[in-house]
Amino acid sequence: MTKEIPTTTDYFHINMLVKSIIDEVAQYMKNTPKEVIAEEIQKAYIYARNAHEGQMRKSWDPYILHPVEATRELLILRPDIVTIQSCLLHDVPEDTDKTVEDIRAVFGDEVAYITAGMEKLSNLKYRGEERTIGSLRKMFIAMSEDVRVIFVKLADRLHNMKTIEFHPNKEKRERIALETLNVYAPIADRLGIFDFKEALETECFKILYPEEYNRIKEELSVFKEAQEIFVTKVKQLIIDTMPEGVPIVDISYRVKSPWSIYKKMQRKGYERVQDLYDLFALRIITDSVHHCYDILGTIHTIWTPVPKRFKDYIALPKENGYQSLHTTVVGIFHEFRSQPTEIQIRTLAMHRQAEIGVAAHFAYSETGQSKTAKDAYWAAELKEILDNSEDSDFMTQMKIGVFDDRIFAFTPRGQIQVLPKGSTPVDFAYSVHSDLGDHIAVARVNGRVVPLDYELRNGESVEIVMDKNRNPSITWLSFVKTTRARESIKAYSNRTNRDQLIEKGRFILNAHLLKHFNKTLDKDLSLLKIIDGKTLDTEGRENVLVQLGNLSRKPSSVTRSMLENSSSELHKLKELGEQVKKEKKIPGPKSEWISLELIIGGEKHIPYRFAHCCEPKVGDKVVGYITRNGVNIHKIDCTSLRQKDFDRYIPAYWEGMKAQGLHIRAEMVFENKIGVLKSLTEIFFLMRINIDEMSAHTDTDGLSHIVFSLKTEEEDYYLFERLMERVKLSIGEFKEGKLLEMK
Repeated sequence: MTKEIPTTTDYFHINMLVKSIIDEVAQYMKNTPKEVIAEEIQKAYIYARNAHEGQMRKSWDPYILHPVEATRELLILRPDIVTIQSCLLHDVPEDTDKTVEDIRAVFGDEVAYITAGMEKLSNLKYRGEERTIGSLRKMFIAMSEDVRVIFVKLADRLHNMKTIEFHPNKEKRERIALETLNVYAPIADRLGIFDFKEALETECFKILYPEEYNRIKEELSVFKEAQEIFVTKVKQLIIDTMPEGVPIVDISYRVKSPWSIYKKMQRKGYERVQDLYDLFALRIITDSVHHCYDILGTIHTIWTPVPKRFKDYIALPKENGYQSLHTTVVGIFHEFRSQPTEIQIRTLAMHRQAEIGVAAHFAYSETGQSKTAKDAYWAAELKEILDNSEDSDFMTQMKIGVFDDRIFAFTPRGQIQVLPKGSTPVDFAYSVHSDLGDHIAVARVNGRVVPLDYELRNGESVEIVMDKNRNPSITWLSFVKTTRARESIKAYSNRTNRDQLIEKGRFILNAHLLKHFNKTLDKDLSLLKIIDGKTLDTEGRENVLVQLGNLSRKPSSVTRSMLENSSSELHKLKELGEQVKKEKKIPGPKSEWISLELIIGGEKHIPYRFAHCCEPKVGDKVVGYITRNGVNIHKIDCTSLRQKDFDRYIPAYWEGMKAQGLHIRAEMVFENKIGVLKSLTEIFFLMRINIDEMSAHTDTDGLSHIVFSLKTEEEDYYLFERLMERVKLSIGEFKEGKLLEMK
């Protein structure tokens, strides 16, 4: 049944929603007179309502309903008056004739700044990794200046996701959901705003995987009643068993979100929801840190804790400020629940922090404005990434520096260093002092010498031995995780090792070109004559190689720029392919056009034909060449391609057969002693390197020459150098190593 278009606008329901917002704000902003709160919120609401007069949403509700509902979503963060006004006004500059300057004149600089930030963010469209890096950078710049911009954006996005079913375009609904899942939910997570993160992920799950979502929701509903009975009994049991004088403020429970359940089931290979033993967790709230540990001791005395499942986030908080004790025990009402039960113990303040993250630290003046709104715990790190990383490296550094989990490592004196997961002793050294990182010679972890690319684990003690004669190595760029380490190594290498970086960049790009196009660079680097739309001289072309050598840029990014001249032709071919798919008929007079599952330029359904010169078959390693009539598919080693223009090439591969990682051939020489091969294969295992083939012979000097064919899952072009460092450190019989081939 189609909803009728209203002829007049009835604001009564929306007016009541605004009144409820005022009442709720007055509950937490107790130092601000309610009349001040009402006046400021009504002022923004009326301004926005008048500006949006006559505008309707796709649901045929008055447009003003959206900013009001977004503000209701925002209230969980207990925002200040400026943030509330900005949320009510956030669509005014973009969708009405009112400007940011108009808003500034009425509401002041802070509201104008946040509203302007929202106007910029509304223009961002996520297209995947490296497609909109410049736009994403603008968003993070706005966040680093005032975190309230992203508070409003998250509330705006959450309400849009909750009403996205009214959008008629399925493809656009999925694009918005993908953008939300890959950009906004991780930001909410990094800010510690658990409720926003979970709500955003749930709405995205509904759109992207509706069948899986409905199945998990149905399975959860089956044992909901049994869970509630279990929790009711456990609450009373815990209260009854606590020592006198240890207060229990509240006991509740949380069920894992559908998206988290789905991800864990995929990761662990589970088929049923009930197979997850951490499906839900009990939360015990008390009044002090001291009593948190008292409760933990009592629980461990009565029930058996599960080994390696205890985490003390009070002594070692998460990077987003989260604090709590986590333990998992068995034996609680085993007649109701055979699986272990996770228990979280925290104070009321910790619980508030866990729910709303950085927003929990706001303090309000008598006018309802926040005194700490511009302070985010990770703002300094975010600013460092923005200032130092290039666009090609930006999202990688954002994922590592802002979104990833953290570990805690200790100096020999017991000081804590907080690092991204996957960090190495080099990252640790730079986090202590840049001079320590620049001159690191040896690293000891828990008293044992380890390779410099060793992956640190939580709670390990790290000792760095310096040598003033040692300097940063280019190889370190392939494994360091922190922005500080990466930029320090880059700066040193760019100053002192430019020629080495150029040669390494040439090697990396040649390996990539050989692998995907059977081409290599010539002496003049003519394939690099136009990059990023600019005509480059010799120095400019060498600068591109430097970026490749210091890993600021990926080879796929360079080749994409080299091939961009074919993009307009690809667009036409894509349209033709969609037409073929829709009409299900062969285009043109030639029967040799086919429609196998070949991915061309990252797209499906582009018409193509096999070249007669090399007669490729399904499964061959191939490359496309754009002609006036479409795409010809050649074997990658077809000799007829050698004389053709490279800017007409286009990547192509059979679905499910895209080449991954690197193939390496290397020769190593050792003293011929027992145990060498065992030690070497252990290094390969630790570095996730697979051995495809191996041959060996002993020369007249009694030295063993071993030739390996190796395969890796990742394109790490410094892998051989890292391998040599580990072999030198671990195997005393090693003499020399030589890279024979990498592609």
